[in-house]
Amino acid sequence: MKHQMIIVLDFGGQYNQLIARRVRECGVYCEVKPYTTPLEELRTMEPIGFIFTGGPNSVYLEDAPHVDPAIFELGVPVLGICYGCQLIAQALGGRVTPAQDDTAREYGKTETFFDTSCKLFKGLPERGVSWMSHGDYMEKVPEGFALAAHSKACPNVAIADEKRGFYGVQYHPEVNHTENGTAMIRNFLYEACGASGDWTMGDYKRTAVAAIREKVGDGRVLLALSGGVDSSVCAALLAEAVGEQLTCVFVDHGLMRKNEGDEVEAAFKPWAMHFVRVDAEARFLEKLSGVTEPERKRKIIGEEFIRVFEEEAKKTGTVDFLAQGTIYPDVIESGTGDAAVIKSHHNVGGLPEYVDFKEIVEPLRLLFKDEVRQLGRELGLPEYLVTRQPFPGPGLAIRMIGSLTKEKLDTLRDADAIYREEIAAAGLEPEIGQYFAVLTNTRSVGVMGDGRSYDYTLALRAVTTTDFMTADWARIPYEVLNKVSTRIVNEVPGINRIVYDITSKPPATIEWE
Repeated sequence: MKHQMIIVLDFGGQYNQLIARRVRECGVYCEVKPYTTPLEELRTMEPIGFIFTGGPNSVYLEDAPHVDPAIFELGVPVLGICYGCQLIAQALGGRVTPAQDDTAREYGKTETFFDTSCKLFKGLPERGVSWMSHGDYMEKVPEGFALAAHSKACPNVAIADEKRGFYGVQYHPEVNHTENGTAMIRNFLYEACGASGDWTMGDYKRTAVAAIREKVGDGRVLLALSGGVDSSVCAALLAEAVGEQLTCVFVDHGLMRKNEGDEVEAAFKPWAMHFVRVDAEARFLEKLSGVTEPERKRKIIGEEFIRVFEEEAKKTGTVDFLAQGTIYPDVIESGTGDAAVIKSHHNVGGLPEYVDFKEIVEPLRLLFKDEVRQLGRELGLPEYLVTRQPFPGPGLAIRMIGSLTKEKLDTLRDADAIYREEIAAAGLEPEIGQYFAVLTNTRSVGVMGDGRSYDYTLALRAVTTTDFMTADWARIPYEVLNKVSTRIVNEVPGINRIVYDITSKPPATIEWE
């Protein structure tokens, strides 16, 4: 089955992948393509619409990103967001200039007034808050365009040529700060592009299984099964597609949470796959001894994972494909196109250059986390695995600042287990996107009983998020934090101080390293 498709043309803005997620939330498949993609390639994809993203440039500069003007002759609706809006204006005969004063520049939450006769705002309130981020001004709107929204400072917050299906907004409807932003994107998809909403995880499962079978044939597949959501869903999808041709290697690197290794092994016993558990704790700790720099930790762990895979592959015979549970946010944060590299992920940027396999298979590479979870349900995975907290591939190695030792890892495991127990007991799990403990490398003076202590500081981290691309620190009730702190200090030797991280993403990342 071929899905209707929206193409999101990427001009280097910070919210570009979030736009794609919003489109898919509306039941429409989309792909993100760089603005440099040749027009003929875009045409052959047969999109029902284009969305031009925001970007850091000014369209009137000589080296600013542009599109082939013939894209506007395809008869396909276009929505331009921020830079994308100004690009449409400039390309179709309008004029964009630097804002001459502060009143023409708009940043942050802005009261906006909408013309609800425009398809983009059909059925929505006439007034709302939109999230602005532009320092340029559309001095002249192209012929055929009407003004569809305005603010007190800007008369052309949104423009529309409904006859040709071209729309532009100078704000960001994809971010949560814009009221009814997703509804506006939905209106573009259904009212302007005529979408039918044929993108579901049930359909994806069927098409992905068929694609895996076609690609793998009678080959053998090797997968690193960590027991996290991504690798578990990947394993279930591959098992459904190729069954016993799949070998899942669970590398117990000694960097997992308390009792997690045994839980993972027990959870996958019923599945029709070859499950191999490798006890590699001593091997990983030796490689990581004395290493403090987080990117170096990631590289070492990634390389050691591959070495273990190669060894297991030799034991089981020829392995043709290495499978990975890479998902879209992994790709985004590891840097694509004009996007900045924030950090490398062990399953994207941490692999060694030489991999002794025919090819890599990444069946979840274009899925967001919420889509992966839903796919897991479609595959029949137990809910406790589908809803499991995100856990980084390098494990506790990047939740421990500085060098690693077995003793420190056990300390962190015990403290983290208490934290998770109390969050669950308080019924806070559904509202917190991710929470965990970090063992810092800071030691401080404390008083334990009648004696002086000089032990480690433990940081607690908890965030609320819908997409893991942005996040806010969770407002855990003081009484819960107090109980967690009291229990850890009293029950876990080596920790005498607890701190709580109240930084959002951005400017911080969710993980500390």
